[in-house]
This record gives sequence, structure tokens and C-alpha cells, in this order.
Amino acid sequence: MGHPQHRRAIVWTAAAACVLCGSLAAPRATVHAATAAASPAPTASQMVTAMLDNELAAGEHKDHYVYLSQERSDRTGGHTWTEKVVETNAGKIRFLLAEDGQPLSPARVAQERGRLAQIVADPDGFARKSQAVKDDELHARQLLGLLPRAFLFSDARGEGPYIRIDFKPNPDYQTQTMEERVLHAASGTMLIDPRAMRLHQIEGRLPQDVSIGFGLLATFRAGSNFATTRDSFGQPDWKTTQMDTDINGRAIFFKSIARKEHAEHGSFVRVDNNLTIAQAVALAEQP
Repeated sequence: MGHPQHRRAIVWTAAAACVLCGSLAAPRATVHAATAAASPAPTASQMVTAMLDNELAAGEHKDHYVYLSQERSDRTGGHTWTEKVVETNAGKIRFLLAEDGQPLSPARVAQERGRLAQIVADPDGFARKSQAVKDDELHARQLLGLLPRAFLFSDARGEGPYIRIDFKPNPDYQTQTMEERVLHAASGTMLIDPRAMRLHQIEGRLPQDVSIGFGLLATFRAGSNFATTRDSFGQPDWKTTQMDTDINGRAIFFKSIARKEHAEHGSFVRVDNNLTIAQAVALAEQP
């Protein structure tokens, strides 16, 4: 099995838009919706560009929340985990509450508390482990900055309070990296909130296999897909409320690539942006 950083980069890239959506909150000052609507009939591309300006600016400021998460993924071993999650500057503190809808046994609860006690005892170690996720989020924002050049946007139409826009690869765009190659191969659709010019939902799929190095280096299988839904919790904060990812493939660095995840997030409550690790752990352990 290859270096963990190679694995993260390759697995994550096919769902770069999905990861980005999970990582962004709203900026304090955004491109106002009125700006995007200044022209009589903005094109699909113009609306996407205005939305991306807001989403990329969101990386400059992120408010923190505590919330409940239900996730079934490779990380959970295929079980459905209900977790209380507390966001901090160093990373996300997670406290497992239930598995497959059943409360944890006393022994399992003690194990969870012991794990969190180790985090409190070594906050620097926790921050180092969490840095890999932060690096991936930064990479996601950089790659999404390529969207206006790498994709063609069309068929902007109203759908309830949102604008739905289709996207497909721009054949004139020349990819520079393996990550761009995978991202560029996806086609899909997105929903934009025209009032806030924010991304509400994005869905993408690989319509055919993506081979790198004639398939000797890596192959991402057709049908690999991602979908993310985000909702406003009172301006300016938007949070991911649902995420689905199903990425399959093979690469020379390791036998297989697999990221299968279904996650739902809710019960968001704002917390202090400067919570210490110890404070976040105490909050996570509260009933």
C-alpha cells in the first residue's frame, strides 16, 4: 500500500467538489446576489463564477459549530455511526454515541472517553493528524478555482427557489495534474441559491473510466459519483447537511481505491471559534 498522502490525494480528488462543500463556511463579506443579477440575463457561466467567488472567499473565515452526524462509510467499517462533532481550529472532535441505532455499551463508552482523554493529553498530536484534512481542503479550493476554465456550464433553469445548472468537461482545457484529470472527467449538475449566490447542491459522475498512464498508474471506474447538499443556518453560515460519495478504482500505488460514504448532519449550534481542545472534548461528552 502506498504512502497515505498519495491515497488521500487520489481518493479525494474524484470528489473534490464534495470535499470542498464540506469544508466551506460563509465569508463575512460576499459578492452580493445583486451584483450577479446586475446584467439583464446572466449566463450559466457567469452565475457559476459569481457563486465560486463567494465559496472561495468563504475559506477566509469559518465559524465553528457543534452538530450531530450520522455516517456510514469506510471509516465506520460499514456501520452507521451517530456522533457528536465539535469543530475547532485544530480539527473536529468526534464522540461516538451510537452504532447502527443502538447505544454503546458501558465498555465502549469508556473506550471513547479514553480516546478523547488521549487527545486532551496530546493536543499537538491531534492537530498534526488533523492537518492532513486541512491540506486536502486547501487543495479542494485550489482545484475548484479551475471550474470556470475546465468546465462548460449550460441550461440554467429555475427549480423551486434555486437555479439548476448542468456542467460537463471543456474539451479545450488541458489538464496539468492527475487530480485535474479526474476532476475534469466528471459531468453533473448543481443548484445555486440566486439570492445569496451560494452553492446548495452539487452532483457529479464519471460517465466512463478514467485511465492514467494507459491504465498502468490508475483507473477510476465509470459510475463513480458524488453528491453534496448544503443549507443556510442564518446568513452568513452554510453547512453540509448531506453527503454521498461512491468512488471506485485501482492504482499502482495500492490495490484498490474505495471511498463509499453516506453522511447526514443536523442540530447545528454555534460555538466559540477559539475553543481549546479540552473545552471541545468536554462539550462533546456532555449529554
